Amino acid sequence: MLTLPSHALKFTETPSKLRLPVYSSSVPAGFPSPADDHIEGKLDLNEHLIRRPAATFFVRASGESMRDAGIFDGDLLIIDRSITPKSDHIVIASIHGELTVKRLQQSGDQWLLVPANLEFPTMRLDDVGCEIWGVVTHSIRRHCGR
Repeated sequence: MLTLPSHALKFTETPSKLRLPVYSSSVPAGFPSPADDHIEGKLDLNEHLIRRPAATFFVRASGESMRDAGIFDGDLLIIDRSITPKSDHIVIASIHGELTVKRLQQSGDQWLLVPANLEFPTMRLDDVGCEIWGVVTHSIRRHCGR
């Protein structure tokens, strides 16, 4: 029942490398402390966020159904289609042609799509026409305006 659609987008382009400085000091979220100007090395976000470029795509989250999982309206989600969906994974699912992001859970022999907000209903996969498009591996949130 949990399969990827054959028409899912395929990306084969290898991302270019963009290495930016990473400072060795951590940034306290409490009281300020003097900054350490020591650069630890260079960081390429592609290496940390995208394991399989040919199986990766991005979507923007919309709505509030996953807010208690830390996914908010407008967040950019990174999805890996090569990961086999398992119980407790957050997935992108197509339900009657509409994409949604929910937590996949197994309850006995039933599979459920569970929101992370009690104001939204849980869906049983046998009740809906559903295809799992991929597993959400990361989310990126903007903290300031453009």
